[in-house]
Amino acid sequence: MKSFKLAASLAVLLSAVPFVASAQEESPFSWEVTAVSDYVWRGVSQSDEDPTLQAGFTYTSASGFYAGVWGSGVDFGPGDPNTEVDGFIGYNVDLSDAVNFDVMINRYTYPGASDLNFNELITTTTFAENYSLTVAYSNDFGGSDTKAWYVAGGASIGLPNDFSLDLGVGRSMFDDDYSDDYTDWSVGLSRSWGLFSASLAYVGTDGSGRDIFGDLADDRVVLALSIGQ
Repeated sequence: MKSFKLAASLAVLLSAVPFVASAQEESPFSWEVTAVSDYVWRGVSQSDEDPTLQAGFTYTSASGFYAGVWGSGVDFGPGDPNTEVDGFIGYNVDLSDAVNFDVMINRYTYPGASDLNFNELITTTTFAENYSLTVAYSNDFGGSDTKAWYVAGGASIGLPNDFSLDLGVGRSMFDDDYSDDYTDWSVGLSRSWGLFSASLAYVGTDGSGRDIFGDLADDRVVLALSIGQ
């Protein structure tokens, strides 16, 4: 349960503030609190295959610049860290009626284990609202002085009754002396009801991912339940 403490506290804090602002139309503030059956990042469990809480809060200006914070419980084994807290700044712009571009710098931090902290530059280009290409780069992945790239494609296909079929595949690429490259993938269903949303996804990695991370990269089903706006 200790992995929930900071995430739960952050969830309470973030959920209290936006309800005050929610009465205002087109508020620049957005927030979300999520319960997940497993925190999976790029195909690999970050919570030792256990449930955890996550919460995020973002301010977005009229010009497209934004900044925010996001937190989750994690479990990498005995001792710290028990939480991940990310701060980010970015810019989002429509390049045309069919193309949107987003660029963000994300700072991954792990209280009690600062040697794992690192920065990542992440760009996402969205086409026709439903298809995306993400490219991410870090020159200090996991605090290891390792250069790493992540390239992913995604699609969200509308289904009857307001459901969406969500598909994704990504490739993590590292310096040769750090790790082998591996591929992750996901297939899921999602639906939103006002402030609430839910998703159920089947996720996994290729053989290289399982060789590197063992059981943490096995195929699994992940359930997420969220409230936010």
